[in-house]
Amino acid sequence: MPVFESVFESTVERKPALRPVASAAAPGRGLLPVVPALRGVLPEGGLRRGAAVSVAGGDAGLLLALAAGVRETDGGWAAAVGLPDLGLAAAAGYGLDLRRLLVADDPGPHWAEVVSVLAGAVELIMLRPDGPVPPNLAARLAAVLRRSGCVLLVAGPWPGAGLRLGVRSGRWFGLGDGHGQLTGRQVEVVAEGRGSAVRGRTARLWLPDAHGAVRTVEETVGAGTADGVGEEAVAGSGAGLDRMAAV
Repeated sequence: MPVFESVFESTVERKPALRPVASAAAPGRGLLPVVPALRGVLPEGGLRRGAAVSVAGGDAGLLLALAAGVRETDGGWAAAVGLPDLGLAAAAGYGLDLRRLLVADDPGPHWAEVVSVLAGAVELIMLRPDGPVPPNLAARLAAVLRRSGCVLLVAGPWPGAGLRLGVRSGRWFGLGDGHGQLTGRQVEVVAEGRGSAVRGRTARLWLPDAHGAVRTVEETVGAGTADGVGEEAVAGSGAGLDRMAAV
């Protein structure tokens, strides 16, 4: 199995024994918190512990925004698996604590084993599998998540995901007539799934705003807001986010 990258190694040196998170069934521990701007679009106002969530298109901004709430927990540990292009500066901008972020950039075909190990040590895992996920493998990992209480955020489709989120439209701000710097992105986030999420919910958000954070779009946009650069051609790629916060 490939060795975890330096962020993982240095974190393990600082914290040799990671304490497993509480079970998803523990009283008062049913939901992992999210940043305030996302609470209205999620059916339960947070992420169900022990569950897998699919982020359509693998949008990097939405993935990081959903993960940022882990900082509000007692442990606050998260992991990124199979996401070598994930900007650490962008993660910090959204509010993730890089000192409590474990990174396995290229686990290759061993990604499922890496997820199984990390699920017992962190509260949230961001994952991009190296290909289509067989339903039987997803079912085995679902059992691991239920036992550990870890939340799995998947960049792309996931068999049996109870909640699916995606960016339906987006608009970048900051570029003028062939020049300038990207300062923010407005998007419409859609959430749908099973149970309480079956009807679907939407919200318009800054993802991110000029400070790299996520917040709701006010009804009246300030006069100083820069002109938009049009609907995103690749709303799910997250490429603009990487350009804004490259490391």
